[in-house]
Amino acid sequence: MAEQRGHILKMPQCNFCKKQYEIPRGLTFVLLNGEALHFCSSKCQKNHKLGRVGKKTNWVRKEKKVKSVEVAKEKPAVKK
Repeated sequence: MAEQRGHILKMPQCNFCKKQYEIPRGLTFVLLNGEALHFCSSKCQKNHKLGRVGKKTNWVRKEKKVKSVEVAKEKPAVKK
């Protein structure tokens, strides 16, 4: 995580695909009501603007499935 003057900055999470990304990357939009929308890429921003739901799009499902398989491979097997 990034640190700035002793404070730990929280990594933002994309509002569309729910992926956490580094602070200098991505897009942040502040709405008139004060709500901030964070997007990791313009692809996520455009899909959100079209009214699509992240968990229903195929490419988000595939990314999450690949990530879960990678995490499972990284965990060492417990031997008894």
